[in-house]
This record gives sequence, C-alpha cells and structure tokens, in this order.
Amino acid sequence: MTVPNFELELEVRDYELDFQGIVNNAVYLNYLEYARHKYLDTRGLNFVQLHQQGVDLVVSRNEIDYKSSLRAGDRFVVCVSTERVGHVRLVFHQQILRLPERTLCIKAKVTGVALRNGRPMPINELPAI
Repeated sequence: MTVPNFELELEVRDYELDFQGIVNNAVYLNYLEYARHKYLDTRGLNFVQLHQQGVDLVVSRNEIDYKSSLRAGDRFVVCVSTERVGHVRLVFHQQILRLPERTLCIKAKVTGVALRNGRPMPINELPAI
C-alpha cells in the first residue's frame, strides 16, 4: 500500500466477536466502510448531501485478504488510499493494522462507482476524491 491518504483509529467491541473470540469476518467490512465514509467526509463529500443531489457512491467489488485476527479490546487503525481507475471506478486500497505494532490484519481493495440518478457517472465529477 502506498502512503495512506487517511487513517482512523478504532477499538474492537465485545459484541463484534464470534464464538472463537475473534472479530467476525463480516465486521471487518463495517470497519472498512466506516473509514471510507470518514475519509470522504474529510474531503467534503457527505453521503446524505450527495444522495439529495441524486448522486450515490456504491461498492461494486470487495477483495479482502485476512492476515491476522483482532480480539476484544484490540486497538487498530484503518488506512485508506484511493486510485481512480478508468472513467467511472474509484478503488479504495485499505489496510487494518493492530496497534501498537501496526501488525497487518486485513488488506482490502474496494472498488466503487458513482451513480447519478441510478446511472454511472464520471468519477472526475467528484474532484475532492
């Protein structure tokens, strides 16, 4: 991963664990999504305001490599960097790193598109990304 554009520190909550005492695989998707939303907020892109303008940002593909599990109380950081691919796709390169050592737990590539009134729109019309 290149130098991240954004990092968000979080902590594992007890209810996010499965019966093995580790974070459930589906929960990592929530962590990744929350970090993307916070990143976009820092860039002046708010999902509610965009939707009111007829623009929706949607995920079209998730690729996740699980490397190491998080457990209750673990602190971690979600790193985000972006890449425009073609005219309509935006790729979020993300990592989840356990603190304080910054041990790699998740490596993800999340591809999204912007839709205007349900139809793909050029990603460069969202210049803040």
